Amino acid sequence: MEEIAINIPSLIDHTLLKPEATEKMVENLCKEAIKFSFAAVCINPYFVQFAKKILKDSDVKLATVIGFPLGANTKEIKAMETKDAIKNGANEIDMVINIGALKNKDYGIVKEDIEAVVNEAKGKAKVKVIIETCLLTEEEKIKACELCLEAGADFVKTSTGFSTGGAAIEDVKLMKSVVGNKMGIKASGGVRDMETAKKMVEAGATRLGTSSGVKIASEV
Repeated sequence: MEEIAINIPSLIDHTLLKPEATEKMVENLCKEAIKFSFAAVCINPYFVQFAKKILKDSDVKLATVIGFPLGANTKEIKAMETKDAIKNGANEIDMVINIGALKNKDYGIVKEDIEAVVNEAKGKAKVKVIIETCLLTEEEKIKACELCLEAGADFVKTSTGFSTGGAAIEDVKLMKSVVGNKMGIKASGGVRDMETAKKMVEAGATRLGTSSGVKIASEV
């Protein structure tokens, strides 16, 4: 296979979403992201204001999670979370879809759920939609990607990392076949080394969500 000519660290969302995360851990995360020129940090909403101060003179984006990790909040709560996160300094929003509604074939509800966040973020933050591929059939994965496109999101993302599985190469390829170049694709969960990172990018990923960013960057 031809060697992929891309700067892998520049695609990494350096991630810390553990419930036991402390300010010191978030500070270290941000400093590592600056050092290795990662695309973004991805942290829980509580730490957004704190992280913004550390990242203010850097090019690293500040991502946070909405409706995380279950996706089962109402669209009104997700919109409110998004508004608050952006006010506090987030410029990227990683939201979880209403997985149960998707499985129930309530596609209008799923689309409205995504749109509530997209509309709140419009002109202020990019929206990545987590579809939690490990819980979906192939048909549901395709439909979820189509709904993300229709709702005007910027990225479709594989996983929260908190369910039964993470990113799979075949899922990234499937997502790419649906959204093409109209949306970004974020592979998240289980990306722990450079070899896996490259395979995800070759499959179509344009962002990589990982807590192993430093390890991957050190393999360059």
